[in-house]
Amino acid sequence: MSNTIQNNILESYNKRFKTISKRVTSALEDTKLDKKNLTLQEMRELTSTIINIETITLKDELESLLIKKEAIERELERKAEELQDTKYDIFNVLEDEFSENEAALSKLHQVKLQSIDLYDILSELVESAIITALEKDSDGDIVESTTEVIKEMTYESIKEGSLNTIRIRKILSTILVAAIDVAEATPNRADQILSATLKGMRSGLVKSINRFKKKLEFMPVEAKHILIEDYDTIIEDLNQTDTLFSQVVATQAAESNQAIRKTLIDLNKAMSYDLEELVHISKETAEVMKARFSSFAKSAVKKADIALKSEKAQEAKRMGIQAFGVAREALGSAIKSAKDAMDKK
Repeated sequence: MSNTIQNNILESYNKRFKTISKRVTSALEDTKLDKKNLTLQEMRELTSTIINIETITLKDELESLLIKKEAIERELERKAEELQDTKYDIFNVLEDEFSENEAALSKLHQVKLQSIDLYDILSELVESAIITALEKDSDGDIVESTTEVIKEMTYESIKEGSLNTIRIRKILSTILVAAIDVAEATPNRADQILSATLKGMRSGLVKSINRFKKKLEFMPVEAKHILIEDYDTIIEDLNQTDTLFSQVVATQAAESNQAIRKTLIDLNKAMSYDLEELVHISKETAEVMKARFSSFAKSAVKKADIALKSEKAQEAKRMGIQAFGVAREALGSAIKSAKDAMDKK
């Protein structure tokens, strides 16, 4: 019966009518259907036949657009990579040209930090460092050496900038995502890679906060205005660094495959006691900041006229040459530390 309905609809459907309403009602009249006694299957066949007739052109157009969309997305990705590669090539040549002039090289690095995504640089460095450790010791335990590498990268990335939550979260997430990518590609070493990465991130964060604490203790009065803009935010964020750390791990675990997710969750739970050092140094730093600068901050906020700067320029200035130093010098020293650690085994 349904085949008969389908055939009758196909034969009687007249697309010369201008409206869907006219085309549908005309087809129903021509087929002389018993509307009151249609079965569910017949109703389904009737509607699907009409829908297929009316939408066949739209489906073809949609499929064509999707193919074009995929091609455009691939081309966009290719062009974006080509753009970044071109920038890197240009800066590599310029670095060679200015390699003998430290002052000029420093300025060039500052320009590079404003021209190339800072976090792309960090991501590439983490991936390269872990792969280097794996290649140097393909069968042994790479946790100790890789931990040292990640610690230095985390420290170098954080130390010169603000300790606000958004910035630290971005840095930690960038490092962890890069490590996860390598872990997924090397599943038999995933536990070691992720364990070393989390330990290194934690140690690097502790080292950065401890450095900030020492700077606070010896910072001259005339330099206190530097902290005014972020005073309240830093105090608040210092009191929740352990939560921030755990949240970064949990977020990336949720976005990873099942094996990586389980490993990260287990490692995160196991590290809960290890975060006590992070909590302790963070609270100590907050107290030092309150004790030294709270009164100055309250009065200076009313008087200070701090020039606004773009977020990109601010970030580039904060991370400064030290961030790019991870690419050139810090990575080299971190890898050397890793090699030394392996040589001692």
